Amino acid sequence: MAQTDTTPVLSLEAAFERLERAVGGLESAVQRRVDADRSLNSLEDDIQRLGQDRAELAETLDRAQARAERLEEANRDVSRRLVTAMESIRFVLEERGS
Repeated sequence: MAQTDTTPVLSLEAAFERLERAVGGLESAVQRRVDADRSLNSLEDDIQRLGQDRAELAETLDRAQARAERLEEANRDVSRRLVTAMESIRFVLEERGS
């Protein structure tokens, strides 16, 4: 009868050990999930910041392109004026040379 008295105790101890391992595994799984959620939130924040940076860079690029277009137009205008001035000077020199 001694074996039957200890068998339920050993069975109960084994059950408690299994329960403790299961709870430990659950705690580990919960911690991994919390860490993953934090990581996901951090990535979402990074993506949002990157989107804002992209929008700012796009705006800066648009301003730079508009400025470049204005400078190109001014350059063409100056070039036309120089050609006109050179033609006028050439005409005057030819008239005086004749």
